[in-house]
Amino acid sequence: MQKITKVIMPVAGLGTRSLPASKNIPKEMLPVFNKPIIQYVVEEALEAELSNVVFVTGREKTVLEDHFDHHFPLEETLERAGKKALLGEVINAANMINLITVRQKERLGLGHAVLCAETIIHDNEAFGVMVGDDLILGEPSGMKQLIDVAQRENMPVIGVLEVAPEHVNKYGIVAGNTREDGIIEITDMVEKPAIGTAPSCMAIIGRYVLTSEIFKYLHDTKPGHGGEIQLTDALKAYALEHKMLAVPIKGIRFDAGDWVDYLTANLFFALKDTKIKPELLKRMEKLLQDYSA
Repeated sequence: MQKITKVIMPVAGLGTRSLPASKNIPKEMLPVFNKPIIQYVVEEALEAELSNVVFVTGREKTVLEDHFDHHFPLEETLERAGKKALLGEVINAANMINLITVRQKERLGLGHAVLCAETIIHDNEAFGVMVGDDLILGEPSGMKQLIDVAQRENMPVIGVLEVAPEHVNKYGIVAGNTREDGIIEITDMVEKPAIGTAPSCMAIIGRYVLTSEIFKYLHDTKPGHGGEIQLTDALKAYALEHKMLAVPIKGIRFDAGDWVDYLTANLFFALKDTKIKPELLKRMEKLLQDYSA
């Protein structure tokens, strides 16, 4: 498997789990502490040396593209005001990636979103897929962990995380044979199984390393759960004919579409800022006292 440089990020969704905050602001642009959600995802991609980012977007999502472009009036204002640190942050975001955008004109599911980027991927090329509302913090990054395994094993891999049995109906679930190193040789996948019917508790999270072969399977995939073209269904068909691995990702994950996870992520990153940490802790302690009384 050659060096992987491209990553597809499906960001065309309506963000209904984040309403009403996402009514007029894409959920990927909601802030987690001092950066939008999507920037954390892009930074994870860069840690894995994925500098060519393909946004699969929609007509209401151009602000995501704008975030990774220059804003000259703002840059000039910051420069005149001598706010060099903030200026550096703004310019860094503009220069962060080589951005490519394609439109998903109909929201027909994650599998369809990936299929929309087919023309960007060359034959026999491997690429990453990262869902834009999953924040994964690991050392190395979540995507780097997957790429290392994919290149060593020369086959597609997907990221998984063990979840509680009562949460399996929220995820695609994998089953297979677990090797000594913890990696799973996939034998089955089910999209959002009913509680009590799942083949395991290993949930697919929003990180994948795939090859151009997957597009054939996506073309053949019929609408599944929710009437959408499910990426999980195409991956299952591929895995039954070839080989595919599931890699338990090491690190912390926040689902930014879940309000508890989203608010916890804000606190997690804010507490890393030593300037505001002492005062933030004081206020958190006061809130905890007031609400535990």
